[in-house]
Amino acid sequence: MKELIPWRKKKNTKELSRSKADSLDILHRRVNNIFDNFFEEFEDIFPTDMLVSRGEDFVDEVPNFEVSETDDEFRIRAELPDMDEKDVEVNIQNDILTIRGEKKREHEDKHRNYHFSELSYGSFSRSVQLPGGVVVDKAKAKFKRGVLTLTLPKTEQAKAERKHIAIEAE
Repeated sequence: MKELIPWRKKKNTKELSRSKADSLDILHRRVNNIFDNFFEEFEDIFPTDMLVSRGEDFVDEVPNFEVSETDDEFRIRAELPDMDEKDVEVNIQNDILTIRGEKKREHEDKHRNYHFSELSYGSFSRSVQLPGGVVVDKAKAKFKRGVLTLTLPKTEQAKAERKHIAIEAE
């Protein structure tokens, strides 16, 4: 720890005089105070709760998918927070499922000494290859509380091809 103190760096080097060390310390504190005061005034003008990270405003990532399978169907759930069903489009073409969406957000704050308005838009698209044996014509989509659930029924042939494999203990 003593190596970090400037006036006692190493035993072999000359020590800084106490007055030089005090002067540097005073200068350091004054510069810090200048920056602290500047940013305090900045926060008074633009409160920190008004300054929002850009990453939260824009849809810059594809939604999370959860894929599950039962004996009769495949189920795909996509997390689409803060979106409505009218902002989402689902298509199946050549056994490729595509989910597209657009998120629009408007934020406005009016206070006595400032007015802040922000609009943000973002879109996403995610495609996945469907497994064989899906009845595309009977696919269903439901949207509830920011979660899109797709139900893709299996063909009778795909249901019949399912084979159970026994596991042996060693």
